[in-house]
Amino acid sequence: MRMTAAVMYEQGLPTPFSTSQPFRIEEVELDPPGPGEVLAEVRAAGLCHSDLSVLEGLRKRPLPIVGGHEGAGIVREVGAGVTGLKPGDHVALAGVAGCGSCRACLAGRPGLCQAVSQSRAEGLLATGSRRLHLTGGGRLNHYSGISVFAQYAVVAPRSLVKIDPTVPFDVAALFGCAVVTGAGAVFNSAKVKPGATVAVIGLGGVGLTTVMAAAEAGASRIIGLDVLPGKFDLARAVGATDCFDPREPDAVQHILDLTDGGVDHAFEVSGNLAALDLAQAITARGGEVVGVGVGRTAATFTVAHLPWVAEERVLRGSFMGGGVPQQDIPRYVDLYLRGRLPVDKLRSEHIGFNRLNEGFDLLQSGAIVRQILLPHGG
Repeated sequence: MRMTAAVMYEQGLPTPFSTSQPFRIEEVELDPPGPGEVLAEVRAAGLCHSDLSVLEGLRKRPLPIVGGHEGAGIVREVGAGVTGLKPGDHVALAGVAGCGSCRACLAGRPGLCQAVSQSRAEGLLATGSRRLHLTGGGRLNHYSGISVFAQYAVVAPRSLVKIDPTVPFDVAALFGCAVVTGAGAVFNSAKVKPGATVAVIGLGGVGLTTVMAAAEAGASRIIGLDVLPGKFDLARAVGATDCFDPREPDAVQHILDLTDGGVDHAFEVSGNLAALDLAQAITARGGEVVGVGVGRTAATFTVAHLPWVAEERVLRGSFMGGGVPQQDIPRYVDLYLRGRLPVDKLRSEHIGFNRLNEGFDLLQSGAIVRQILLPHGG
C-alpha cells in the first residue's frame, strides 16, 4: 500500500529543524505483513527526546529511515502464525521486542535481546524483514522495529501490546516508551521501596513518569531536577515533593541536607554526562544511580573508584524499563485507569505531519513535554 510517512535522509542537520527539515513528509510503499508479522494502523505517536538525539546525529541510524518509536493504533491484519492478536484490537507499539528464545529473553529482559538489537541496528523488523520502500523502489529502513511516524506500520507481534480500548489513542501512545521506560526504571530496575528517597534528573516525559511511579511505589521524598524551572509545577502535580534547578550553586548541598546525606535512588533521565556527575554527588552511601537517558553513542563518564567500593554505591543501567512490555504495560494502563499513574498529564498538544519538524524544535527548547503526532489528522 501507499501511505504518508516521515522519512529522514540525513542526521545532524542544523536547527531550527523547521528550516532544515530533517523529516521529509512523503508517500512511501508498505508491503503487507509476512508470516509472524502484523499490520497496524497508527492512530497516535509521541515525539521523544530519543528521537531528538537521532535527529541531532548523536546516535547513528541507517538511512533513509521512517522515524518514531512510541505509538498506539489498531490491528488491521495479521500474518500467518500470529496468535493472541486479531484485527480490531487496540495496541500500544513499543520499541522493545525480543526473539523470545535467547538467554536475555528467557530471563525476562527482551530489551537486551542480541538478535533483535542487531536487526534494529540494520533497519530491519525484529523478524529480519524489511517492509518499507521508497516509491521509486529504493530501500527504506525501519526505526526501532516499528516506525510509527507513518499512517501504518508492519511490526513483529512482540512490538505490540494489547490494551484496554477505553484508553484514548493519544494517551495509549505514551505507554510505548515514556511510561514503560520511566515506570519500569522505578519498578523493575531500582525496585524502589516504600519510604525510599528518590531524585529524578530531567523532567521530560520519561522523567515525569519516573516521578509518578516513585510516588506510586511509596517514596517518602521525590526530588525533581531540571534546568527549566517552568516544569516544576507539573512535576509537583504528579508527585514531586521538592524541585531544584541544578545550576543553583547550593543545589547539591540542599539535597544532601534534605535527605540526611543523599537519596537512595538517583534517576538520570536526560542522557547528559554532567547530570550523571550530579546524580553521583547526591546519592547516599549504599545508594544507586540509575541511568535511564541515552546520549551520544561514544560518550564515557568517570567514577571515583574508592567511594564506589568503600561506600557500596551502585551504578545501574535501565533500558526501556528493564522489563517485559507485554506484562508491564497492562499493569501501567490499569494504574492509569485507576488514577494512580496520571500519564495523561504528559500530553502537551496534538500535531500533524506538517508540524513534525517544528515539534522537535519545541522539544529541544523544553517548551513542551510530549507532543502527539496524529498521522491521520484529528
